[in-house]
Amino acid sequence: MASVNPFNLSDSEEESERRPNETVDTERSPSDGAPGPPPGNPFSPSADAEPPTLLLSSVNRTSPNGEGISSAATSAVAGGAETRVSVDVIAAQLLRDQYILTALEFHTELLEAGRELPRLRDYFSNPGNFERQSGTPPAKDQGIGPGGPLNRAGSISTLDSLDFARYSDDGNRESDERVAESEVPSQERKNFKSSPEIQEPIRPLEKRALNFLVNEYLLKNEYKLSSITFSDENDDQDFELWDDVGLNIPKPPDLLQLYRNCGTPLPSARDTVDVAVEADFGDVPAGHCAAPESLKKPDLSQQQQAEVVQELEYQISLLNNEKQSLADQMKKLQSEIQTLKQTVSSPAPTPLDRSSQNISNPASSSATITSSVEPPSAVRSRKFPTLNLMSGCRPIKHVTPNQMYCCPQTLSDNGQYLDIRGVSDPGSDPPSTQNTPPSHNKLKSRPPVQFDQPNRKLSPAFQQALLSFCRMCSDSRLGAEVSRIADSEESVMLMLGRCLPHIVPNVLLAKREELIPLILCTACLHPESKERDQLLHILFNLIKRPDDEQRQMILTGCVAFARHVGPTRVEAELLPQCWEQINHKYPERRLLVAESCGALAPYLPKEIRSSLVLSMLQQMLAEDKADMVREAVVKSLGIIMGYIDDADKYSQGFELMLLSLSDPSERVVSAVHQVFIPAFAAWTTELGSLYTLLIPSLLARIEKLLKQGEHGLDEHKLHVFLSALQSFIPPLFAVVLQNAPFTSRAKLHGDIPAIEVTRFPRPASSLQDVATIIGSREMLSALLLLYDHQLEHEGTTGWESLLWVVNQLLPQLIEIVGRINVTSSTCVHEFSRFFWRFCRTFGKIFTNTKVKPQFQEILRLSEENVDASAGNGILTKATVPIYATGVLTCYNQEEDRKLLVGFLEDVMTTLSLSHAPLDSLKASFVELGANPVYHELLLTVLWYGVVHTSALVRCTSARMFELLVKGVNETLVAQRVVPALITLSSDPEISVRISTIPAFGTIMETVTQKELLERVKMQLASFLEDPQYQDQHSLHMEIIRTFGRVGPNAEPRFRDDFVLPHLHKLALANNSQAAETKRIDIATQLFEAYSALSCCFISEEVMINHFLPGLRCLRADMEQLSPEHEVILSSMVKECEIKVENRGMGDAQGSIASSLVGEDAKTKFLSKMGQLTTSGAMLANVFQRKK
Repeated sequence: MASVNPFNLSDSEEESERRPNETVDTERSPSDGAPGPPPGNPFSPSADAEPPTLLLSSVNRTSPNGEGISSAATSAVAGGAETRVSVDVIAAQLLRDQYILTALEFHTELLEAGRELPRLRDYFSNPGNFERQSGTPPAKDQGIGPGGPLNRAGSISTLDSLDFARYSDDGNRESDERVAESEVPSQERKNFKSSPEIQEPIRPLEKRALNFLVNEYLLKNEYKLSSITFSDENDDQDFELWDDVGLNIPKPPDLLQLYRNCGTPLPSARDTVDVAVEADFGDVPAGHCAAPESLKKPDLSQQQQAEVVQELEYQISLLNNEKQSLADQMKKLQSEIQTLKQTVSSPAPTPLDRSSQNISNPASSSATITSSVEPPSAVRSRKFPTLNLMSGCRPIKHVTPNQMYCCPQTLSDNGQYLDIRGVSDPGSDPPSTQNTPPSHNKLKSRPPVQFDQPNRKLSPAFQQALLSFCRMCSDSRLGAEVSRIADSEESVMLMLGRCLPHIVPNVLLAKREELIPLILCTACLHPESKERDQLLHILFNLIKRPDDEQRQMILTGCVAFARHVGPTRVEAELLPQCWEQINHKYPERRLLVAESCGALAPYLPKEIRSSLVLSMLQQMLAEDKADMVREAVVKSLGIIMGYIDDADKYSQGFELMLLSLSDPSERVVSAVHQVFIPAFAAWTTELGSLYTLLIPSLLARIEKLLKQGEHGLDEHKLHVFLSALQSFIPPLFAVVLQNAPFTSRAKLHGDIPAIEVTRFPRPASSLQDVATIIGSREMLSALLLLYDHQLEHEGTTGWESLLWVVNQLLPQLIEIVGRINVTSSTCVHEFSRFFWRFCRTFGKIFTNTKVKPQFQEILRLSEENVDASAGNGILTKATVPIYATGVLTCYNQEEDRKLLVGFLEDVMTTLSLSHAPLDSLKASFVELGANPVYHELLLTVLWYGVVHTSALVRCTSARMFELLVKGVNETLVAQRVVPALITLSSDPEISVRISTIPAFGTIMETVTQKELLERVKMQLASFLEDPQYQDQHSLHMEIIRTFGRVGPNAEPRFRDDFVLPHLHKLALANNSQAAETKRIDIATQLFEAYSALSCCFISEEVMINHFLPGLRCLRADMEQLSPEHEVILSSMVKECEIKVENRGMGDAQGSIASSLVGEDAKTKFLSKMGQLTTSGAMLANVFQRKK
């Protein structure tokens, strides 16, 4: 922003918007923009020393509106025109002649009229204009003002001069105090703010902007610890996002750039370049410029001359810097010229035209040259004063409103704009193209636009002055864009590329996705790579935390962009945007990156897919902490696996599969099974290594895990490997079908029966659907018909893939099953589900002819097959429950159910008669009992044991009821379980009766029917009270063990009325037990039972009558048998006694407190009633509940 000087005759930015209403003659003379002293030249002679000459020689080249002195002011001061003098000229004259009071009165009248003049406002709001200084010579940055030496305002670009408010949402910048402040000269503002007593406090937005820039500086210069500390002290601000500052403007330059530019003026709304050529004043029309003699300075004192020299040296240094920057800009523009495709034809360039073309700036919007048209020879022989050439189109002759033509625009715009400001004489001809270079002849040429010419004889000056009353603004960036209209696709793209960065920050965050089509189209078609990168950066940073719908929209746009531009530009332009945000603070942005990698995979070069993108996703999978990001990474990796064709990447893909399967998040593991594994399996199928390398690798890892886990198996790793193996079943079956001998005979003609809905297990995703892998359900149906026929009638000869499954995969799996721990319900369940899916996928014929025979060959149900002494028979291994629950339950027809029932009965009989452990049978019952479909079947098996002739089988059947009761509904318990248990409880063998006690206890723990509970209670009471059981040590042990297990979870009434009293009796009876071994066995079981029941709530009566006496009896036993237990029991007794005492004291206090509360409530109620009137309505309101 240029400095504002009260003695500068040029209008300010706000005044320039009103000038069409205040001046008539806008014609510019060739001397506009002539060289002169720097802005606000303070070395003006007194008012009586030829004011016109002085004013012309003190033209401000860098006035706030970016132009030279206004033509109206020049005409007024030079006396060359008889027009109304503008108020700005009057104000400047008053200030220069030091009529301060008159100027103040003038300022007041203008304010009252609603026409505030920025020159007067700035002058009277600056306290520096009223401070007298000593007579010391001014420094380089000082000058002499009307009130004595005043500080000169240098064009210093500092952070406080940035007009943040200009881009605020309210849009009312005239009334914003920050705009007024930014127009005050920088040096004067420094002097004003440097005074401690008038120091202006920092505003919140200024503080946030400065904080952002300071943190950015610390990070760029490796002050990371300082940056962390600084961020912690400002934890309310996000230092990674400029939008968080709260200013709707692009991010300013960093602190280093601001510091380096602190001595140069801020760029104006239009970039300008200066061209200096010598002028022959004899050729200048008399009415437009003073005589050359009038340009000479009057004699100045030696001191003033020294000051002038000093000021000019300062200006030279600024101009040298500007020259260097313009030279760099010229090189850039010349390189851009080579890429342009179209231009508007123009006349043969003169030397002046060439100069203007070579230095034109693409951001400019107007020109400052107005002169008469002369022959080319005259132009070449002329010497021109310094001209400030603004790129854009201006009329060459005086304006007429009747004819306009398209003027050549700036080179960067490629001549593709219609400038509504350019006009020409009605008699002028369209530009000739005869002398245009051949390359330009091929480009598009737009003919001039003709308008109707009125039959009037107005002077051009009058017409121009008349049109000046049309309020048009073309001096700002937006005005420049509005004033020229694109007439080709490329120019539209250029315009959008310039405007979108200014539009996006001012759009609400919730609606920014509406800009995605505009940004993408511009990024696709824009000719400049730098602008395309900026637009794609805006796209990926469009929304701070994009939600799912917004991310989908951005991804859709990225795919459309990729389809349009091809793989090279996707790699060069889109991928860098992904890489920049791979470690972004917000997970939504990282999620966008992960999803983009997958969406763009089909449109990337294959080398990039298997290298850069794969590495990016691998890094995010290993390092990202957000579950949803890793889930998206896994899905994108699956897509990459679907497009990768580099066989060397197989091992990397296998490791990625294992890494993602070990992820702690369920959603990530689910994505692996749904997307990654099917895609990876499809790739390995094409490589021919699915069943030759991939599946054997998983089996080898499972076997290694089992060898290492002899003393403790890592069940999680086993689950990871086995779940992966299970997900490879559908692609393995597809390979079997596609490599079968009958594949070539499969035809889609004729009637093909539909596939049964239950033929295959439900797939985890469509990618695991065998029909999707094969290609269609029709083709799969045709192949299945041939598959079943081949297995049933023709055999597997020559069927390599199926033979591998039968001869290698199945035996290895059965061997692995026999090595897992049968007591691990998790392992049993995992392998059971695997075999179930395996058999259902390969079909019933395959299961009956290939799977079941291999299991039956190993099991061979007979007593000889069970080593009772060693307990390592095959029937005691996990093979039994996995065969029963994973293979025999695949199909639920009658013959299948009979086979399952018979197998379980044989196993129960064999294990019972051989006195082998029942773990394998229990595992089968637990796994099958989890599914209500098999409850009736299991009850049938148990009833077979109830009526078996062997007491050993009956005992086993009674113990199995305990496992089944928990999952069976109460109706079956009442109708099938309890009758069977009562039958067994009256068995002649005491061992069978004792075996029913755990089942009865489980019923008391889980059933709620009172009648059923009473029947069970009566049966247990008979065990405890019947004299025939008084000396049954094993029965008492089983009852105490059962009470300790079910007591805490049983119904409280059953616990208080039945369990605790009988435990008390048993403890008391144990004190008089003569056999020490039996006494210590009972005492140990009682200790476990009392320890479990001590955590329950026990009423005071039961505590005093049964629980504490039972504990004391047990303590008496432990004093003699186990002193370490006696210490624990003593503390338990003491705690129970304290509880009883505290409960008694609490009851006493509670009764006192309740009586007090009752009295207080009674008093309040009576007082409330006394306040009521006799109104019945009010009396009724007392008893209404408050709402």
